Amino acid sequence: MSDSMKEVVETLDPVSRHLIPPDIALGTLVPLKTILELRDNLCLGLAYVTRAPNKVTNDVVNIARALAGDDAAKNLPHLRRCVKPADIPPHLKTQFMNEGNGRQVHLGKSNWLYIVLGPENEMSYDELVKGLSTIDDIRDDIFVRTIPVPLLAPTSQVQANMWSQQFWQTVYRKNNPLGPHPSTISRTEAVMSRDASIWMNLAHQVAKKSQRAGYGEPIGAVIVKRTIPGKIDSGKQPAPKEGTGESEVSNGEGTGPEGDNCNSQARAAGEVKGTTRDATGGPNGVISDAKQSDVSSLEAPAQDSTKPDSEAQETTEIVAIAADARWHQMERTGLTGNPMAHAALRAISMVAQKLVRAEDRPKSTQKVMDFEAFQDKPLLSDEQLVFDGDHPCPDGYLCHELELYMTHEPCTMCAMAILHSRMGRIVFRHRMPLTGGMSSEDRGYDACAASGTCGGGSCGGGQGLGLHWRKELNWTLLGWEWESDSIEKLTVDPHLHA
Repeated sequence: MSDSMKEVVETLDPVSRHLIPPDIALGTLVPLKTILELRDNLCLGLAYVTRAPNKVTNDVVNIARALAGDDAAKNLPHLRRCVKPADIPPHLKTQFMNEGNGRQVHLGKSNWLYIVLGPENEMSYDELVKGLSTIDDIRDDIFVRTIPVPLLAPTSQVQANMWSQQFWQTVYRKNNPLGPHPSTISRTEAVMSRDASIWMNLAHQVAKKSQRAGYGEPIGAVIVKRTIPGKIDSGKQPAPKEGTGESEVSNGEGTGPEGDNCNSQARAAGEVKGTTRDATGGPNGVISDAKQSDVSSLEAPAQDSTKPDSEAQETTEIVAIAADARWHQMERTGLTGNPMAHAALRAISMVAQKLVRAEDRPKSTQKVMDFEAFQDKPLLSDEQLVFDGDHPCPDGYLCHELELYMTHEPCTMCAMAILHSRMGRIVFRHRMPLTGGMSSEDRGYDACAASGTCGGGSCGGGQGLGLHWRKELNWTLLGWEWESDSIEKLTVDPHLHA
């Protein structure tokens, strides 16, 4: 165990230190992609572009706004409004140089700029040409072409660079219109990465114990309550009302746009002044860049007041630990076992029982049925030890803002239970492409080929559900995959519902 990991272990409560294995295998957290990031991140449309001398770029932009209106003209805020001839993509440069006075425009230190006018479906070509003909400097050689451009903003700098080479100069503003804000991901990941390996190793440990005892498949779950100094304890907030939609805290960033850089380009040449910069908007109902949520600004004041001793006061406590118990009392009857005894469901139920216990409700001793479907009582000593402890936040809403660490991607049923419990974050190691509900990647047709149970991988296929972040649902949570080569793989049948 590394020195840094030993320091983290020393800050844990006695129960956690007693349960964790002596050797902690390290791993890396990889954020899960949302469905929108994977399927709608490249949505192409056509846009008009023209070229003009620096000194008349302001006139050109005003004509485009007059024809299309301000809203339509601002529909592509992630694209550079004005681009120097040397900076346009190579394939466009080759094409445009051979048209009209293109060679003169591209020679030496050109004082010309290429200008994005707006989406093709928002303005008439004839009206556009008529408007541009009123400008003396380009009246004799009006250049208007349509080019394919991405309609949605990029979600990373790498993507922005790629689009700049393939389509047009693209701006990345360190936000994500198709998923959680990057600052939220990085800030949360920085906190969780310090001890994520501990909880994942613990989940592996309880999973193997349950398998050896014959209770279930090698699947384990650990639920953790993290308390960060200076941050309002969100676990004490009431649950969001059903049907209210997105539950994430949202605030306008107020960051200035960078898409319309005609002003900066022209002022660099000393020839244009007073260009009005575009405000940010989003096409087709997509969240605009300037309105992308970043909850860090809401937390900053409280964090600053306790900054000197925040590291020392941060605590993490196990709320529940559970293994898969689908074969307990089933004697291996059926093909799938008891679905109510999946690890995630058992862990969530144990959290609920702690909350009930905290309210001092009278215990029911009546046996409802001969076979108890909900195997939510502790079976292993590790489970019992955690179950006997009190809930660290008994006045909260079930699993609100808690962290769930699992050995395998939960199935669709468990994924929805995790959402309804208001879990805040989930981390799992093994993807389950055929049955998992959290990942957004399309399910491969050969996912079960290695097992040989489907005659060479004839089943599978379809789209991933991406239930960790679905804007249309009433709750969203952050999700990571934990990658590690230094811990034993817990192999299960690819058709298994974890």
